[in-house]
This record gives sequence, C-alpha cells and structure tokens, in this order.
Amino acid sequence: VQLVESGGGLVQPGGSLRLSCAASGMMFSIYDMGWYRQAPGKQRELVAAFTRGGTTTYVDSAKGRFTISRDNAKNTVFLQMNSLKPEDTAVYYCKAASTIDGRSFWGQGTQVTVSS
Repeated sequence: VQLVESGGGLVQPGGSLRLSCAASGMMFSIYDMGWYRQAPGKQRELVAAFTRGGTTTYVDSAKGRFTISRDNAKNTVFLQMNSLKPEDTAVYYCKAASTIDGRSFWGQGTQVTVSS
C-alpha cells in the first residue's frame, strides 16, 4: 500500500489549497480515508475523514472551511481547504484504514504553511 500526498505549499491567510492523496496497492473502496495534521510541538490530530457508512467528520476548527472528498475511480482522496488561517500550518497526512481488518497506512505528509 502506498499513499502519496500532494498539493501543499505556502499560502497567505484567507487563501485556499487542495490536497490530494493518491493510493495504490490496495482496494481503495474498502478503506476509510482521512486527513490528519501535525503542527510543530503538537500531537497529530484528525482534520477530516470518511467514517463507516460513508459519512464525514471534521475537527471543529475545520468545519465550514474544509471539505473532504474521494474519487474511487481514481483511488484518490482530496481535502479542499478554504479561508486558511496561520493556525492551519502543519504537515498534513493521509491515512487509510481498512474496513475489513482494521489495518491502517499513512502517507509521507505534505507541508502546509499559512503566512503573510
């Protein structure tokens, strides 16, 4: 299983970024996909994820600004981030969790920096 994130970068406050996570080596449709982030000196936290049954969940700070989506035909999950704030600065990681056996996999992360 390989997860490759892309789309990070430097953006000004109020700007937008779209992160992508391309998955390979797995039956994408049976995995719950999610985005996590880790800021310097802080624990990794859930940002947004698809949960069992296809519903979505978001960290409170992301609600109304971020949207998670997936394209099963392209084995890709996205995170659209709007109205970015400096506190969104972190390394963003993609996670895949199997709905069959619970195994999980992580991508290598992509840096998002929100700064003027």
